[in-house]
Amino acid sequence: MTTFDARPQAATGTRPPVWLTPILVEGRAGECDAVFPFHQRTALEPACVAMARRFVDQTLGSWGALELAFDTQLVVSELVTNAMRHGGGAAQLRLVSHEAQLACAVTDHSRTVPVTSAPDVFSEYGRGLRLVDALCATWGWLSPGGSGKLVWAVIAG
Repeated sequence: MTTFDARPQAATGTRPPVWLTPILVEGRAGECDAVFPFHQRTALEPACVAMARRFVDQTLGSWGALELAFDTQLVVSELVTNAMRHGGGAAQLRLVSHEAQLACAVTDHSRTVPVTSAPDVFSEYGRGLRLVDALCATWGWLSPGGSGKLVWAVIAG
C-alpha cells in the first residue's frame, strides 16, 4: 500500500471511524484537537515516552477528561515506544476528542506495518499491541504517502 487512495487497511482489519478519517488523512481539525511534535534529536530517546504521557495528562486535564488519562497514557506509551523501536522514531502525537471517543495517533518514519506478535511467556517484548487492542475500541494504521505511517487508536469514553 502506498497511498491512502489505495484504501488503507488497518492492522486489525478495520478502518478509522468515519469521524476520524478526514482528520487523519486531510488534516482537518477535530472538536478537541492537540498535537505534540517530537523533535528529531529526541525522537529516539526513552524520555520522549514520558514527554508523551505528560502531554496526555495536560491535554486531557484541559479538556476535562482526566478519567481517560490512565488508559490513554498506556496506549500512547505503547504507540510511541513502537515508533521508537520499529519506526525510526516518533514524529508526532495527536489527540482528538469526538463526543465520547478519544483518538490517539502517532506518526513515525517507517512504512513497516505494525504486527501483533504471538504470545510468548518468556519474551521481554511483544505485548504492546495486545495491550492497545485490549484497551481500545479499535486501532489500526495508515500510510497516507511519504516515507512514514500513522498508527491510530480510539478509546471509548
